[in-house]
Amino acid sequence: MELSQYRVPWTNIAAIIVSLLLSIGIPMLLGLFWENKKDARLSSALKGAGTFVAFALILESIVHNIVIKVMGQDAFMELPFYAIYGGLAAGLFEEVGRYIVMRLFMKKKLDKTEAIMFGIGHGGVESILIVGLTCVSNVVVLIMLNIGQGDLLLKGADPSVQTQLVEQLSPLWLSGPETFLWMGVERVAAIAFHICASYLVYRAVKDKKIALCILAVILHALLDGVFVTIQRLSGSMVLAEGFIYVFALIFALATIGVYRRE
Repeated sequence: MELSQYRVPWTNIAAIIVSLLLSIGIPMLLGLFWENKKDARLSSALKGAGTFVAFALILESIVHNIVIKVMGQDAFMELPFYAIYGGLAAGLFEEVGRYIVMRLFMKKKLDKTEAIMFGIGHGGVESILIVGLTCVSNVVVLIMLNIGQGDLLLKGADPSVQTQLVEQLSPLWLSGPETFLWMGVERVAAIAFHICASYLVYRAVKDKKIALCILAVILHALLDGVFVTIQRLSGSMVLAEGFIYVFALIFALATIGVYRRE
């Protein structure tokens, strides 16, 4: 098995670099802008980031592993179950996580400005860890392939492992640049959603209305569930990403209106 025979269009590398800049640059610029404009604290962004790591990456992953052991991996391939379960799990862990952290660790200094900063941190670290680091890894692999050093990735591996690795990497040269570009484009809407959801949960804490937190869970579950459904049924990333942008735009407009009236 050899990787040296494969070459990747430079347009793919360019698309990945654009996604890398979007996924890392946008949250960083947003954080700096909000800190300077509103004198928001960096600690609020760090708490938002910590919330995502603790509740989404760790706790939610533990539950996923338990569900997989009980129901089997095949259950996650079925659309109704995957869309409903995946959406609800993301909504419950992330939105309840926001509520717990804001109420226990930010209550004394929690206001609408810090809530936005919290959302920047939450959505930002998700963008960096899930998309940014993936883009960095992909760029390294693509460059190695294009300079004829791809076989180094297979060095020392068993034949079966080499075959599996080639299959995993094949989308890098078989896919078009738009596939990689969507990764970064999606983050723009996703970060906007996290900022709005953080503000909604902040209002749940401030106004002592748990119904607002439940609403945040429902909106999060709806976003993820419908996105997966559209993507699976239509096979079109344009339609799926279009839904996310429309959803995020409506949510953002509503949030801005309430934010200004507060």
